[in-house]
Parts: sequence; structure tokens; C-alpha cells
Amino acid sequence: MKQDLSMTDRPEGASSQPTVALALGGGGARGLAHIHVIETLDELGIRPVVIAGSSIGAIMGAGMAAGLTGQEIREHTLSTVGHRRQVLNRLWQLRPASLSEAMASGFRFGQFNVERVLKAFLPAAIPPKFSDLDIPLKVIATDYYAQTEHVCEKGDLWKALAASAALPAIFTPVRIDGRVMIDGGLYNPIPFDHLRGLADIVIGVDVVGGPDGDGKTIPSRIDALFGASQLMMQSIIAMKLKEGAPDILLRPDVGRYRVMDFLRAQEVLKGTAAIKDELKRALVERMTALQRTN
Repeated sequence: MKQDLSMTDRPEGASSQPTVALALGGGGARGLAHIHVIETLDELGIRPVVIAGSSIGAIMGAGMAAGLTGQEIREHTLSTVGHRRQVLNRLWQLRPASLSEAMASGFRFGQFNVERVLKAFLPAAIPPKFSDLDIPLKVIATDYYAQTEHVCEKGDLWKALAASAALPAIFTPVRIDGRVMIDGGLYNPIPFDHLRGLADIVIGVDVVGGPDGDGKTIPSRIDALFGASQLMMQSIIAMKLKEGAPDILLRPDVGRYRVMDFLRAQEVLKGTAAIKDELKRALVERMTALQRTN
């Protein structure tokens, strides 16, 4: 595992190439657009020297940090969460065998155990420990009672991913070191601030989106709940950008998709494909500017 995060790090065989750090934001199914970013970096032969992620961004980042290619992540996604029968089969296997097992696993009506869900859906290539990753990873969770973010960088990787993805009302909170953790995207939707000074170019990917509609229709209870969280997160992002934006900020067109639209994975990927060319152009411009400066 790479431990040195200095500005002088360079991908093997490309000593003159500026280093890149990647921040992948939270947004549920909208975060499937992160696959395009990973694929583009693969195509350009760029490996980030460090990755930070919140919620779905932490999960996608873990896949890349574990050595999976964007194409492998795409194929796994479409064959699991993007396939209705697979989703139903895997969720059925998660059911408690008895009432005592349900109580022991922290079952609550209307909520899923996110740790069990991740184990059922994520690729086996993601290791159990941070130390087994090829690229350093920062996973952002929200400490519910401390009212602040919690950055996970060592120890149990799967528990950290579960905590970062523990969306309230859908998943039960996760305990880390005795603290109650919920979705990291609620406190830090795009954790690019944790990458400042660690690479020549910091890329942030915003997949929060916003409420989509005709501006007149009253949203349903669920849509209003998730729409309100989008507004809150966009407010946080706006304040963070005033303090300092990442070198490249990408905002795929994800507004039309809902946070749990994983069964529309193929549609999400098709609808956000334009982000690949946008990233390529931004990287060429940024790298050219850095080379001229140097």
C-alpha cells in the first residue's frame, strides 16, 4: 500500500505527469455516474495518489482503491443492483431466519442493516482492511451525536463503508469505536477539502443533484424528504466552494434520478456519459497549465 502522499508522488512510468487526487461525492444511485470518472482515469492511465469519498462515493472509491477498473465496476454494478432479479434474490437472502436473529442483528421495521446489504452486493475484491488497499482511501461518515464528520482511514474498511452509506430512514446507523455513525454525505457531500495539498490536481465529483420537476407539482412525502436533503447538501457544497474549490469540479446531469434508483443503473450511466469528455478536457487544460508553470 502506498503510504507517501507527498506532492512528488508520480504514477510508475510517468514521472513528469502531475499527480491527481479524487473526491467522490454522495448521492445514492446518482453516484453511479462516478463509474464514468473512474473509466476516464483508466483510459488516460491516471491512478490517483489518494481518494476520498462520502456514501456511494466511498463505495466507488473503495472499488478503485482496491484495484478494480472502471469497466469491472460497471459490469459488477449492472449485473447486481442494475438487475431486478439479482436485487430481489440478494435481498431475500438477507432476511433473518428467526425473530431472535432479527433482534440480534439490530432489525428495525422499515430499515435495513447496511453492513449486511453491502456484503451481499459489493464485489469480493474489496478487502476487509484499509491497509490492504492499493491506493490510500479516506471514507467520510457523520458522527450523529457529535454533530460532525468522522474520517475513517484505517482498520475495518467494510464497517467504514457501511457507516458512510447509512442513509437515515433506509438503513440503521453503524457504530464505530462506540460512536453512532450515519451517512457521510449529509455532513460532507464532496470531501475534496481532505485532499488539499496531497496532489497537484484535486478532482471533485458532485452527484447530489436537486429536486426535479415542473416547479408546480407538490412532491410526494418521500420525494420531499429526499429533495430536502439535496437542498441541504447543496447548501453545504456552496459554502465549501466559497472557502476554496477543487481544481476540477464535475457535476454530471443527475437531477432526474432518485436516490434509490439503482434499478435504473443502465439509464443513469447512459444519461451521464457526457461527463467523460468534460473530465478529459478539464484534465488536459489543467495539466497543460501546470506544465507551463513548471
